[in-house]
Amino acid sequence: MMDLLEPFEKMLADHVPPAAVRAVEQGGDPAEMWAAFADSGFLDALVPETTGGSGLSLAEVAPLLMALGRYAVPLPVGETMLARALLAEAGIERPAGAIALVTGALPTPFARVAGHALVERQGRVHLLDLSGQSITQTGVFGDLSGIPALPETLSNPFIAAPPGGLRTIGALVRTSALAGASARLLDMAVAYANERVQFGKPIAKLQAIQQQLAVMAEHVVAARIAAELACAGGLPVNINAVAAAKIVSGQAATQVATIAHAVFGAIGISEEHDLNLYTRRLHQSRLADGSEAHWARTLGTERLKSSQPSVDFVRTRFGQ
Repeated sequence: MMDLLEPFEKMLADHVPPAAVRAVEQGGDPAEMWAAFADSGFLDALVPETTGGSGLSLAEVAPLLMALGRYAVPLPVGETMLARALLAEAGIERPAGAIALVTGALPTPFARVAGHALVERQGRVHLLDLSGQSITQTGVFGDLSGIPALPETLSNPFIAAPPGGLRTIGALVRTSALAGASARLLDMAVAYANERVQFGKPIAKLQAIQQQLAVMAEHVVAARIAAELACAGGLPVNINAVAAAKIVSGQAATQVATIAHAVFGAIGISEEHDLNLYTRRLHQSRLADGSEAHWARTLGTERLKSSQPSVDFVRTRFGQ
């Protein structure tokens, strides 16, 4: 897997630096950045080899999905990977551009920079060209989400909705991004704590800072493990595992962002500082495609439907 992750991260480092992310957020043209992904072949990582893809499993692609969060990629790359896999399985031609997921949870992440969208309606998932659709912005600073004005009738190519619907697919992408962004924030906080000197020594030597970083690391590991488990079962995704992962990663996000800003102090909230960029994206991913409360209700409902003891429920419903 490292052989796959290494070139992917090199591409991200080359084409998705923080300055380029901010440029896209401020309305810049993402065509050059998207071309790097399109030319790389990674967009078809989950597409079967029989239809021109790499035929990788979701577990194998999980580190790539987390890397997208680690670099705050301002494009629906993870969504496009999964959308292209769904379309290929149904024999529908895959569009060349970015594909967003309209899951019913508003607004739609990265709708403003997507060329197409998968739209779920009445048990069907339609492929919709967004070029002719108006998209309402959220008004939140740097937010690339939007609310597409969908036509009343969708006659475009469609497939049957996957188990759990598109929102479960979207939540899987979001929890992976949360895990990656949390890991990046931990790295940034540790590096800053070792560089920032107060009273003649780095603040990383202070016990209070060490305690905060330790708590932060616990949440980062929990988010990563949750994302890995959500991807471990492959496609179609395990709804219970995704629900648990979105809850865990969302709870971790609030703690990670809070501690990161506490370590950096006032400088971290400035628009120009990279910490601001990553914590904004962390909160956006946490709320998108269902918050912790939504997925807690989903998971609780599934538990109440089962007559199994709790241990057996977890053992049988969360496995691969």
